[in-house]
Amino acid sequence: MPATVLVGTQWGDEGKGKLTDLLAKEMQVVVRYQGGHNAGHTVVVDGETFALQLLPSGVLYPYTVPVIGNGVVVEPKFLIDEMDTLERRGIDCSRLVISGSAHLVMPYHQEMDALIERYLGKNRLGTTKRGIGPAYADKAARIGLRVQDLLDPKIFRQKLDVVLKEKNLILAKIYNRLALSGAEIAGRYLDEYAPRLAPHIGDAVGLVHDTLAAGGGVLLEGAQATFLDLDHGTYPFVTSSNPVAGGACTGAGIGPRYIDRVIGVAKAYVTRVGAGPFPTEVFGELADTLVERGHEFGTNTGRRRRPGWFDAVMMRHAVRLNSIDELAITKLDVLDSFETVKVCVAYEAEGKRYENMPWHQSVLYDVTPVYEELPGWETETTGVAGKDRLPTAARDYIDFLASQAGVPITFVGVGPGREQVVRLGER
Repeated sequence: MPATVLVGTQWGDEGKGKLTDLLAKEMQVVVRYQGGHNAGHTVVVDGETFALQLLPSGVLYPYTVPVIGNGVVVEPKFLIDEMDTLERRGIDCSRLVISGSAHLVMPYHQEMDALIERYLGKNRLGTTKRGIGPAYADKAARIGLRVQDLLDPKIFRQKLDVVLKEKNLILAKIYNRLALSGAEIAGRYLDEYAPRLAPHIGDAVGLVHDTLAAGGGVLLEGAQATFLDLDHGTYPFVTSSNPVAGGACTGAGIGPRYIDRVIGVAKAYVTRVGAGPFPTEVFGELADTLVERGHEFGTNTGRRRRPGWFDAVMMRHAVRLNSIDELAITKLDVLDSFETVKVCVAYEAEGKRYENMPWHQSVLYDVTPVYEELPGWETETTGVAGKDRLPTAARDYIDFLASQAGVPITFVGVGPGREQVVRLGER
């Protein structure tokens, strides 16, 4: 059974955790392939809410092996706390496998993240200040510490001593901060974190390949989303890794031949957190209604999300970038009260019409969205049992989104619960 990739198609918060949870019950292995504890996936099971951040959503199934892939950056204390929290709630985390090649988020990464964001002032990026970007920067600079280094105290201390010479110099000379203690950091990571994580550290790449060779199902779960991708997102207001489907190959250690299904996830409208261009953003009472009905506040930070109408221009680009086969639309029920709903089908700027994403970002800041307005359904859809129960106008809206995206919509979310999904047909 080939691998499936699940990827966000907007600016994150599309409901990937719910879809991952839904698909994971058919999988033997679920791999988180990039990101860190700056991403939050919320899953509701029997009325109980689980906010997962580092752990793959498949951990909620007792027969699924959750894997943190080599493309992830891991903050050990946060991961241990998350595991302990789930264990107290009756979720078995003993099956977790952490790639030894994943990189560690270190205290100086978090310190630098907060300082850089503060010094950027009005040009700040809106990061979560959790050290994710600096950890990826050190990975690219080849001075990062990896999860496997926790199992070799001598190597860990040697690498830490080298990197702290640079980090402490920057902290002292540029930011007027006190030096960090290598002995204190090493003691904490090696004496506290390593014993807890050691049973889980292993050959994640081998596990994934063995599962595929045996005909087992593998789900590759991305954090963040397409337009937060380091290469393809609205740079610099992006994350520091590659959430797009191509990132699943490098972040999990498999070649593209093993992937035969890419599912994109999108809200029935759009939101984003922090700064950056947002052509279909809405304000005032309409924005407040979307935020209130959609509970649009960050899982990690609690920050209010910026809402807007569905953007089909973005969606078409996401389909291209990810080779998306099918779409899952979430939070359709949030639009239940609207008399009419809008979809952006193109942009206009300086007399030119754009039906595809402008390649130059300066254009994106100045575009005017071209909308198609459709009738609303003004009927409660929360928890409807099947596609025949959806109001006609809601089905028309979904059909219109599919025609704009150029791929079928196979799942529609109508509530936060695990089973509050309407299946419109699968491959």
